[in-house]
Amino acid sequence: MAAAPDWLGDGRILLVEPRRVAVRAAAQRMAALRGEKPGGVIGYRTRLDSAVSAHTRIEVVTEGLLVRRLLADPLLEGVSAVLFDEVHERSLDGDTALGFCRDVQQSLRPELRLVAMSATLDAGIFTTALQAPLIESDGRQYPVEVRYRRDIAHLRDLPESCAQAVAQAWQEEEGAILAFLPGVGEIRRAQASLQALLGEQTPIYPLYGEQSVEDQARALDPASGRRIVLATSIAETSVTVPGVRVVVDGGWRRLPQRDASTGLPRLHTRRISRATAEQRAGRAGRQAPGIAIRLWSEMTQRSLIVQEVPAIREADLCDFALVTAAWQQAVGTAPAALPLIEPAPEGGLAVAQALLQYLGALDSEQGLTTLGRQMVGFGTHPRLAAMLCAARTVEELAVAACLAALLEERDPLGGRGGKGGEASADLRLRLKLFIQDDARVPRYVVRQLRQAAMRFLRRAGQAVNQDDLADLVSEGLAGYAAGRLVAAGFPDRLAQRTSADGRYRLAGGGSARIGATDPLVQEGLLAGAAFHIRKGTDMTLAAPVTLETLPDSVQASLKEQRESALDGTSGKVIVRQRLRLGNLVLKDRNVPAEPEDVTAALLAKAQSDLSRYLEWSVPARQFQARVALARTHYAPHLPDLSDEALIQSMDWLEPWLAGLDRLIQLKELDLVAILTSLLPYEDKQELDRQLPAHATLKVGRRRIDYTTVVPSLSARAQDFYGTMALPQLAGGKVPLHATLLSPAGRPQAVTADLEQFWKSGWLDMRKDMRGRYPKHNWPENPAHDS
Repeated sequence: MAAAPDWLGDGRILLVEPRRVAVRAAAQRMAALRGEKPGGVIGYRTRLDSAVSAHTRIEVVTEGLLVRRLLADPLLEGVSAVLFDEVHERSLDGDTALGFCRDVQQSLRPELRLVAMSATLDAGIFTTALQAPLIESDGRQYPVEVRYRRDIAHLRDLPESCAQAVAQAWQEEEGAILAFLPGVGEIRRAQASLQALLGEQTPIYPLYGEQSVEDQARALDPASGRRIVLATSIAETSVTVPGVRVVVDGGWRRLPQRDASTGLPRLHTRRISRATAEQRAGRAGRQAPGIAIRLWSEMTQRSLIVQEVPAIREADLCDFALVTAAWQQAVGTAPAALPLIEPAPEGGLAVAQALLQYLGALDSEQGLTTLGRQMVGFGTHPRLAAMLCAARTVEELAVAACLAALLEERDPLGGRGGKGGEASADLRLRLKLFIQDDARVPRYVVRQLRQAAMRFLRRAGQAVNQDDLADLVSEGLAGYAAGRLVAAGFPDRLAQRTSADGRYRLAGGGSARIGATDPLVQEGLLAGAAFHIRKGTDMTLAAPVTLETLPDSVQASLKEQRESALDGTSGKVIVRQRLRLGNLVLKDRNVPAEPEDVTAALLAKAQSDLSRYLEWSVPARQFQARVALARTHYAPHLPDLSDEALIQSMDWLEPWLAGLDRLIQLKELDLVAILTSLLPYEDKQELDRQLPAHATLKVGRRRIDYTTVVPSLSARAQDFYGTMALPQLAGGKVPLHATLLSPAGRPQAVTADLEQFWKSGWLDMRKDMRGRYPKHNWPENPAHDS
């Protein structure tokens, strides 16, 4: 690269592609243009293979690999520019890697150059987010004729319909044919139908992500001549299938979505967008005019969404939360502050972070733990990474890898119990598929599972062949190893039996059941991995485990609690010591009550209903009312002694419970003394002066009732004789009413001005009282009668 620009210097250019096949194809194409093979100036690197050297200046990598590279080397030492291809796809890894690179550029390496590229880019979003200019280049594209077909009645009919359209095009049109199908299963069925229609000798090549490099290369090799390529969405972008003149588009694709049964991402089949349909059709016009046959109607075309929904809006954010926590630890940028194209939804991110805390990957401050750092290195969903990290031996690691392979796919024994019955939910039965074949499961399914398990082992640094895998799993299945590993990845789904008919309580909340005939129903504790929600929740995949064999990450989450309660009969305090995991009580026993246990139980009971469990005498309620008036009229600094305030904190009552051990003893507490103790001596003296509990009449002291709307002094009419004025409360700020009672104690008159009452209202009352109570003294002028 003698003509390299000055800004490049001795640094490399990273070209980022969304898929491994695109990485290899781009590197091979660029190297071929230089008359080289990958590994020289042009190199590439994927999780499974690489071709780079000290001479490499342009390195092609996958989005996921770049994320892990940035975590290991945030400064991207030796890299001068990063080019992101096919950014319109808005994958989660792509958005994350671009966000990390922008963070590095903004805070650490302003000279780092970033380029976002796409043939179908929504330019406004990226130019605004990147604050970068838009450079447009009109590529060479031949015209493509688009043909529509009738809508397919059911998705299961797609392979056959696709095969018929491909067969017709093979016989009527020129050039190679590229057909898009959602997944490997549809590709296999379409291939079988095509061979039946066109003959076994017809050159038909599958093309999908999990193929070997050699098989992918054969599908893309120009020397293969005219051929039919049946591909998943990996052939939409960055990959050119030579000689293609016809594209047959099934109109569906598989995207990862959170599966409710396992809590893991699983591929779900969805309609493509209009932008994706255009991208696929364009593959027919790369080298000559072409034809795009769409297996749907024009009406359906109009109903398609315009663009694919960015993955960050819908995807499981658990891995995103893990890598962004690792990024914060390495660089200091919090996930919410990352310069992403669009931020992650707050709710989804919070759920993901809560799960990571449950797994032990994050601490209470959302910081990465030692276990979390180990999990990042596996580059897989954190639940599966937690299982792999929990393995203590190579044999257990093999079992963990097989469990990860099983849980990423649909249950291979689903509905295959034999003799018309359902298969047991026991995961150990599925693990035996890695040891020997099972007539109930198709061989290709078993082969895929074993290949997936070996990929997980390679991520963990263990390369084994199929025979070694069988031996390792056979040895690793001893005891409760499977349940222990599942518990590490699904601690919130630990299930404790609550009844003999197969009902279980889940650590994370809720309940589930297992069929009464399933042998697992005998197990007291299960590590659940998959569930099916019908009218209730059925546990469909699980393995037994014991408290003693729980993994360290789960043991660290166990909480021992002393819980006190009151015996309903005796009122005495009973204390139970419980070992809890979430909603589960794994151990439960009675222990002697300590004084603090008794106090806590009595306080809790009193707090639940002050009026019921404490003896509220009239003086106690009067004292409460007097303090409330004082706070309103002259002493706002006094404590709030209302019931509502008292139940907020029971500190005021706790010192008075020493020596009590029964609920009934709460009734013996002197609440007047307790409440009075809450006021300083000076405030108590001032309260007695401003709002006295009693008023002195000529016949003696009488209680003032402060619990009424207006404080009231109630007494027999004769008690007020000789009294001209009522005492002033709070310096006259609080009114006081006199309630004059009949000899029978019934109210006859209420007044705030006794002097005026004796002059006017008394005459009517005297007339009435003399007739009803003639033996009592009813003077004409009580003001002067004592």
